[in-house]
Amino acid sequence: MEQRIGSSSQPLEGAGFDPAFIPGLTSPASGREVEAKAKTDEPEDTDPGAAPEQDATPEPEAEAAPEEDAVPDGPVFEASDRRARIVADHSGVRLRLDDQECEFRWDEIGAVETETARFGKRWTVTVHTPDSRWYPLEVEAPSRSRFAEWDTALDAVLDEYFEDDAGESAESTEAAESTEAAESTGDDAGK
Repeated sequence: MEQRIGSSSQPLEGAGFDPAFIPGLTSPASGREVEAKAKTDEPEDTDPGAAPEQDATPEPEAEAAPEEDAVPDGPVFEASDRRARIVADHSGVRLRLDDQECEFRWDEIGAVETETARFGKRWTVTVHTPDSRWYPLEVEAPSRSRFAEWDTALDAVLDEYFEDDAGESAESTEAAESTEAAESTGDDAGK
């Protein structure tokens, strides 16, 4: 009969023992160590003949990539301080606070709102999405005079890229209904 010396319990894993552990997003620390060790044990392909073969066949995707990265000529807005940064350009609006970042394409944005603090030098930009969520970001300006500059620069970008199709169609529908109502009352008065 064989007998083991030592503990038969498995080591505990989780946030209580590893502060970097987030269930579902990261593997436990012991698993990361095993994966890192496995990657270093893999032999690298050092065959000098393999590299020219890969270069001889150009990939069509690689040729198309520079065309996609071409930046159109249009307004770009950028404001930042030591912690926060907002960038609005042809692709959408990007907000960054410390190490957190979110990006919104123009079709994901319902509205963009700006607000200035009554006292102090904080300028707030809030991005509203169609599903009734909002994402505010405060940027500290060097002086209160920058608020007007930032507002006009952001308005120029929004005028160029942001299309409020829902608002325009609602306004045109309301205008059409009011015109029809006026015509029907005019017809009724003439009878």
